[in-house]
Amino acid sequence: MSKRGYAASKKLLTGLIGAPIAHSASPAMHERAAEALGLAGHYQLIEVAGADAAGLRMMLEGVRRLGFAGVNVTYPYKEAVVPLLDALAPGAASMAAVNTIVVRDGRLIGHNTDTTGFARAVAPLLGPSGNAVAVIGAGGVGKAIAFALASREVADIRIFDSEPARAEKLAALLAPRGARVAASVENALDGATGLVNGTPVGMLPNRDTPVPVALLRADLWVADAVYSPLITPLLAAAREKGARIMTGRELAIYQAADAFELFTGLAPSTEIMGEAFDAVMAARGAAYQAA
Repeated sequence: MSKRGYAASKKLLTGLIGAPIAHSASPAMHERAAEALGLAGHYQLIEVAGADAAGLRMMLEGVRRLGFAGVNVTYPYKEAVVPLLDALAPGAASMAAVNTIVVRDGRLIGHNTDTTGFARAVAPLLGPSGNAVAVIGAGGVGKAIAFALASREVADIRIFDSEPARAEKLAALLAPRGARVAASVENALDGATGLVNGTPVGMLPNRDTPVPVALLRADLWVADAVYSPLITPLLAAAREKGARIMTGRELAIYQAADAFELFTGLAPSTEIMGEAFDAVMAARGAAYQAA
């Protein structure tokens, strides 16, 4: 729908497909951004665990037919939805992972705003040259992070995944841009200047860390794509070591803002989205303390 169409209708239906997603701050961010632009926005959580291709196809057909401007996609479906879409934007096609689906004239178009969002978020941590960054996880989020680092001209991207074939596939896609497979977490971190967790390890209720604490160093910056909790076990351990840390807050906000603009053609306020995100996290923290 065009900008004029949204201004006339004042209604915006979007949502999120994934599992588990009850913790998501996306509804608050998207609905507050819509309100600030004079739209009646509703962001629907579509939580279905264990969906196969037929189940995903059914959900996507609903998105196509029920008036959605589009939906976001999260774990574990960012790669599974790819063959079910009508078309892919170049960035999403290059990595075969999608976190944003836009409905245009009845067609489902896949995009990846995790990549653009992380590229914006990580910029302050990167030095002018010679960066070596360890990426843990080569699934949907890990792919987006690796492509974002490549877009920021990181010279040495080390990819480790518990499933070596996934790491090899991603490294092959980015080999011309300085990516390689790390045989172990230790190998990935050897001489690295930065570390990014692109796995769901550490997302509540999980309290594990994807990297042994003994490998963390004060001269390392550490980022985590997980934002529930905001300070994951990995980030808490890194902070104790004296490392600079980046929570999943900025990635969550920037990817949401980029997705909102794809859905509507309107640029949302990242400040308003950030306030909405912070309110969700504060309420969650208060509820956790009261429990």
